[in-house]
Amino acid sequence: MAPPRIGPTVQNGDPPTSPSPRLSRERILACALEIVDREGIEQLSMRRLAHALGHDPMSLYRHAANKAALLDGVAETVLNELTVDPTDPDWAAQLRAVARRYRHLALAHPNVVPLLVTRPLATPLALRPKGTLRPLEAILTLLTRSGFTGADALHIYRALFGLLHGHVLNELQELVDNPDETDDTLRLGLYRLPIGEFPLLRGLATALASYDGAAELERGLDILLAGLATAPP
Repeated sequence: MAPPRIGPTVQNGDPPTSPSPRLSRERILACALEIVDREGIEQLSMRRLAHALGHDPMSLYRHAANKAALLDGVAETVLNELTVDPTDPDWAAQLRAVARRYRHLALAHPNVVPLLVTRPLATPLALRPKGTLRPLEAILTLLTRSGFTGADALHIYRALFGLLHGHVLNELQELVDNPDETDDTLRLGLYRLPIGEFPLLRGLATALASYDGAAELERGLDILLAGLATAPP
């Protein structure tokens, strides 16, 4: 679901024409998310954001120290939508529901995915924005309440989000080369691969062409959760 438009919208660089409401962190981050969703991370800057909000760039620094802080806030804004019920007695069903919600958020905000998947790697865990850690704490609570040790709960969390991050990156790069072609090898551009070097990959043209992101995620979750349910304590 697309985020609501916040503040005056900039078209072709024209300045806002209506009075600008008072700034708040929530309004700034909502506008920043809108810019990232529409134009990409590279187009977000303090000056660009201030222009979209109808304020002087210096006024933003009371709410965000720099672009890095903005990007952290955008990630928090998206992850705030990732609900986890730590009281669910069926931990496996809850993890499956969380995985589906995460995929939904990734597809709704594809330009934010690098902030969710790769940006945290550059920041020590304790220094990451608290909002990005809340899903982790909630999942640890869910699993320890279900009888897992803290260490095992952390292992499960890492396995789940390792699967999710890999999945959303794969799904977002599943591009069709020639959509008007009816032959799967031609449609995916696999004819460019020498058949002598890539016989198996070219032979999977039909399976690759029929990629279903939702079904692929469910299959991955089936494998992961079945293994966790039967793993020795």
